[in-house]
Amino acid sequence: MTLLSVNLNAVAQLRNRRDLPWPSVVGLARVALDAGASGITIHPRPDERHIRRTDVFELSELLRDEYPAAEFNIEGYPSTEFIALINQVNPQQVTLVPDSPEQATSDHGWDFRGKGNYLTSLVQLLKAPGRRISLFCDPEAGADGVAAAKATGADRIELYTGPYGACYADPDKAEYELAALAETARAARRVGLGVNAGHDLTLANLPAFQAAVPGVDEVSIGHGLTADALLMGFAAAVRAYCALLGDQARRS
Repeated sequence: MTLLSVNLNAVAQLRNRRDLPWPSVVGLARVALDAGASGITIHPRPDERHIRRTDVFELSELLRDEYPAAEFNIEGYPSTEFIALINQVNPQQVTLVPDSPEQATSDHGWDFRGKGNYLTSLVQLLKAPGRRISLFCDPEAGADGVAAAKATGADRIELYTGPYGACYADPDKAEYELAALAETARAARRVGLGVNAGHDLTLANLPAFQAAVPGVDEVSIGHGLTADALLMGFAAAVRAYCALLGDQARRS
C-alpha cells in the first residue's frame, strides 16, 4: 500500500491572493485527513508566497491534537532558518530539496555524490527520534546515485516525478521516464532506502506509475489533487487518490 500525503501549498497560494482567511489551510488539512489521507505535506518558503510560518505551527498543533496517527512532512531547502523551524516543530518527516528560494517549485534532485559530505552533515544535524529524513532525487539517479544517498544516513529518497508528469501528451516519453524511475526505485530498495515520490502525479497518470514503480512508500500530491478538487470537491478528490493507491485507512 502506498500512503497519500496531501500537499497544501496550492491551497495556501489561493488563500494568499486576498487578505482573507479562506480557503483555510488548517480546515482543508482536516478535510483531507478525515477523507483518508495519511499525512500532510507543506513546503514553507522564505517569502511565504504560499505556506506561511503561522501555518506551520497551526498544522503541527492540528496533527498533534486531533490526528496523532497522521504524518507531518515538511519540505524545504536546508537554510539556517529552515533547520531552526524543523527543530521547533519536530515533524515526523523532513524532505530536503536543493532548490533556491526563488524557484517557482522544486525541479531537480540532489547531486548525491558531489554534495555527499554536505548532505551527510545535514542528515546528522536533523536526525531525531521519530523523525525520518528524505532526500529529493532525480529520476535518473540510478544505482550510483542512490548508493551515495544511502551513505549520507538518510532514510528515504523522494523520486522527482515532474518529468513523467509532463509527458501527458507523449506516451513514448512517459514510458522512458517510468523506466528511469523504476530503476532508481529498485536501486534504492536494494540498498535499504525507502522510496517516496511526488510532483505532477494525477489520477490519470498514477495507475501507470504504480504499475511501473511498485513498492513506493508514500506519494505527496498537491497541485493535481487541488485541480481535481475544483471539480469534485476536496474530500472526494482525496478519496479518489486514496482508492487508487490503496491507502484508505481513516486516520484519527
